[in-house]
Amino acid sequence: MKKLKRSARLVEMTQYLLSRPHTLIPLTTFAERYGSAKSSISEDLAIIKEVSEEEGLGELLTLAGAAGGVKFVPKVPQEQSLQFVQHICRLLEQPERILPGEFMYMSDILGQPGILNEIGKTFASAFYRRDFDVVMTVETKGIPLAYATASYLNLPVVIVRRDNRVTEGSAVSINYVSGSNKRIQTMSLARRALKEESRVLIIDDFMRAGGTIRGMMDLLQEFRAKVAGVGVFVESGEVDEHLVDDYVSLARLKVVDSRSRQATVVPGNYFDVKDGE
Repeated sequence: MKKLKRSARLVEMTQYLLSRPHTLIPLTTFAERYGSAKSSISEDLAIIKEVSEEEGLGELLTLAGAAGGVKFVPKVPQEQSLQFVQHICRLLEQPERILPGEFMYMSDILGQPGILNEIGKTFASAFYRRDFDVVMTVETKGIPLAYATASYLNLPVVIVRRDNRVTEGSAVSINYVSGSNKRIQTMSLARRALKEESRVLIIDDFMRAGGTIRGMMDLLQEFRAKVAGVGVFVESGEVDEHLVDDYVSLARLKVVDSRSRQATVVPGNYFDVKDGE
C-alpha cells in the first residue's frame, strides 16, 4: 500500500495504465494499491480519461458491474499518424536507399526504437476494434514491427521461420510461391507456437504482390486459425494485382527507378478513410 499525494498518485496511475494496455484492471486494484476509497479512485480515473483523450494518448474504457474496471486502449489520432508517415515517406525517397532490382533499403529505419514505437502505435490504432489472440510475422525484418505492435495490443508474438529449427520441436511446413519472383519457397511454424482456432493479426514490413502473406494465410489453415487482420508497413503500388485483398498499409511505394535512383512514396490505404469509419 502506498500513501501518495493526489498529484503523485495520478502520475503513477497513468504509468500503471500505460504499461498495461488492453488489460482490465478492477478499481479495487487501485484502491488497495494506494489505500484510497473507490470514489477517490474514480475521480482520478476521470481526470486521466479526459487528459488521455484530449492529448491523443488513447481511450480509457470503463466497464461496469461486479467484474468491471477500467481498460486503457492506446490510440493515436489519424492526423497525427499521417504527419509521422509523411516524414517516413520522405526518408524512404532518399536516393541512396534504392538498390539494384528496384528494392529499397529500410533496415536503418526499422532499427530505430522511436520509429518502431510510432509504427506499432499506429498499427494498434488501426486494429484496436478487432479481437486478436496473437501477432504473427515472418522472419526477419518483420519481427521488430510485430513486437512493437504487440506491445500496444498486449499480445504475444508468433514468428514464422523460413526453415524448421530443431529447438522448436515438431512443426508444420508449407511451400508457397513468392509474389515478387515467382520462386517456390518454404515457411515453417512450430506446432507449440500457436493454438488451434486462434485469431491472428499478420504484420509484415513490405508487400510486393503479397505472396509471403498469402503463404502465412495458407499455413494458418493447418492450425484452423483465422486471419483477423493484416498490417503492412510499405506496400508496392507497381503490381497489377495483390494476392491479399483486405489489408492495412501505412505507406505505398508508387514508383521506384534503380537507374535514376528515384522513388515516390506516399501514405498507404490506412489514411484513405477517416477515424471512426
